Amino acid sequence: MSLDGVKPDGFTLVSLLTACAELGALALGRRAHVYMMKLGLDKNVHTANALLLLYAKCGNIKDAKKVFDGLDERSVVSWTSLIVGLAVNGFGEDALELFREMEIRRLVPSEITFVGVLYACSHCGMVDEGFAYFDRMSKEFGIVPTIEHYGCMVDLLGRAGLVQQAYEYICKMPIEPNAVIWRTLLGACTIHGNLTIGEVARDELKMLEPKHCGDYVLLSNLYASERRWSDVHNVRRTMLKEGVKKVPGYSLVELGNRIHEFVMGDKSHPQTEAIYAMLSEMTRLLKLEGYAPHTTNVLADIEEEEKETALSYHSEKIAVAFVLINTPQGTPIRIVKNLRVCADCHLAIKLLSKIFDRRDCC
Repeated sequence: MSLDGVKPDGFTLVSLLTACAELGALALGRRAHVYMMKLGLDKNVHTANALLLLYAKCGNIKDAKKVFDGLDERSVVSWTSLIVGLAVNGFGEDALELFREMEIRRLVPSEITFVGVLYACSHCGMVDEGFAYFDRMSKEFGIVPTIEHYGCMVDLLGRAGLVQQAYEYICKMPIEPNAVIWRTLLGACTIHGNLTIGEVARDELKMLEPKHCGDYVLLSNLYASERRWSDVHNVRRTMLKEGVKKVPGYSLVELGNRIHEFVMGDKSHPQTEAIYAMLSEMTRLLKLEGYAPHTTNVLADIEEEEKETALSYHSEKIAVAFVLINTPQGTPIRIVKNLRVCADCHLAIKLLSKIFDRRDCC
């Protein structure tokens, strides 16, 4: 487009920034931001909202706030983008504070705003507050709850360990629960070890999306946590019989305008030797911090030491090691995953961000 001498307008940049946000391509998005400033489009509410969304989705809350604070005109979309961005990046209390400020200014929240608010309550473990906001949504603002809002409520209960209540809530929902709802419940059962309800959720999922490999993996994790290895093997046999293929997990990191992809046990990168040396150092430092590998969900009946080794070669840890050897101290670690981050990697990356003075975004 530029080579043909066609100058991009606001609509073009909104499309570009939206694509960057979906891909987690922060460096490219920053270049678009600089270009916007040159064209004088950075103050336009529509392009600024797209920019705000980019930074929020990439976990760069500091820059998202800068964009928000610099806006002369803030639409409901502006407020909502930052509320959702804060919520999904672990700043639940800040998200709720921003919502309260939005109310003070007498702005009318949208249904998406409430998705962010409920998500914030979920991540903060604020069950009672979440239900209060859910009630206010319809009573004060006339917003009819959608499946996304009900999903947030199931997630709220599940994260708090209230698995039985989450199941009962689903059964009483006025709309038909979809696969995402049941999958959220199955995930909560896996985390909190509720096999009975987990099997119920899996049965529902089998009717809705029988070929979804992630559901089989979650059920396998649940059986593995109970050390029911024969059931783990039965799940694998069922997958083979039904022709369900497991989607390989991978982690992406952006460095020097290039996307680097890693899979579990990856040794294809030119810096493999340095990466694995850093992995060993990471493991050593983690143990000094009192870290104990979360081996419960390793899907194999093998020795504990072998499980620990398998966990240390997960794709997200390899990606972290790659970032650590290629960026200066203080540089945030931003990883994009195609699958859910396992409990062990979640804990390990949290500790590593503290050890190496990095902010993690995985």
